[in-house]
Amino acid sequence: MARTNPIQFVQQVRAEVGKVVWPTRREVLLTTVMVFIMATLTAIFFALVDLAIRSGLQGILGIFG
Repeated sequence: MARTNPIQFVQQVRAEVGKVVWPTRREVLLTTVMVFIMATLTAIFFALVDLAIRSGLQGILGIFG
Protein backbone atom coordinates (compact mmCIF):
# COMPACT_ATOMS: atom_id res chain seq x y z
CA MET A 1 0.00 0.00 0.00
CA ALA A 2 1.36 3.41 -0.92
CA ARG A 3 2.17 5.71 1.95
CA THR A 4 0.54 9.12 2.02
CA ASN A 5 2.45 12.08 3.33
CA PRO A 6 0.90 13.96 6.28
CA ILE A 7 -0.20 16.95 4.21
CA GLN A 8 -2.12 14.75 1.75
CA PHE A 9 -3.63 12.85 4.65
CA VAL A 10 -4.95 16.05 6.27
CA GLN A 11 -6.33 17.20 2.90
CA GLN A 12 -8.10 13.88 2.42
CA VAL A 13 -9.52 13.99 5.94
CA ARG A 14 -10.85 17.52 5.38
CA ALA A 15 -12.41 16.44 2.09
CA GLU A 16 -14.15 13.49 3.77
CA VAL A 17 -15.36 15.59 6.71
CA GLY A 18 -16.80 18.02 4.19
CA LYS A 19 -18.98 15.20 2.81
CA VAL A 20 -20.53 14.44 6.19
CA VAL A 21 -24.17 15.49 6.51
CA TRP A 22 -24.59 16.66 10.09
CA PRO A 23 -28.03 16.38 11.71
CA THR A 24 -30.01 19.52 12.42
CA ARG A 25 -30.78 20.63 15.96
CA ARG A 26 -34.39 19.48 15.48
CA GLU A 27 -33.31 16.00 14.34
CA VAL A 28 -30.99 15.63 17.33
CA LEU A 29 -33.72 16.76 19.73
CA LEU A 30 -36.28 14.43 18.15
CA THR A 31 -34.04 11.37 18.25
CA THR A 32 -32.99 12.14 21.83
CA VAL A 33 -36.62 12.34 22.94
CA MET A 34 -37.39 9.09 21.11
CA VAL A 35 -34.50 7.34 22.86
CA PHE A 36 -35.78 8.46 26.27
CA ILE A 37 -39.33 7.35 25.41
CA MET A 38 -38.17 3.93 24.21
CA ALA A 39 -35.92 3.47 27.25
CA THR A 40 -38.85 4.32 29.53
CA LEU A 41 -41.19 1.93 27.72
CA THR A 42 -38.58 -0.83 27.85
CA ALA A 43 -38.04 -0.29 31.57
CA ILE A 44 -41.80 -0.44 32.22
CA PHE A 45 -42.13 -3.60 30.11
CA PHE A 46 -39.34 -5.43 31.94
CA ALA A 47 -40.64 -4.26 35.32
CA LEU A 48 -44.04 -5.74 34.48
CA VAL A 49 -42.49 -8.99 33.22
CA ASP A 50 -40.42 -9.19 36.41
CA LEU A 51 -43.52 -8.59 38.53
CA ALA A 52 -45.45 -11.30 36.65
CA ILE A 53 -42.65 -13.85 36.98
CA ARG A 54 -42.15 -13.05 40.67
CA SER A 55 -45.89 -13.35 41.38
CA GLY A 56 -46.09 -16.62 39.46
CA LEU A 57 -43.14 -18.12 41.31
CA GLN A 58 -44.49 -16.99 44.68
CA GLY A 59 -47.82 -18.58 43.80
CA ILE A 60 -46.20 -21.85 42.77
CA LEU A 61 -43.95 -21.91 45.83
CA GLY A 62 -46.95 -21.07 48.03
CA ILE A 63 -48.81 -24.09 46.71
CA PHE A 64 -45.93 -26.53 47.07
CA GLY A 65 -44.05 -24.87 49.93
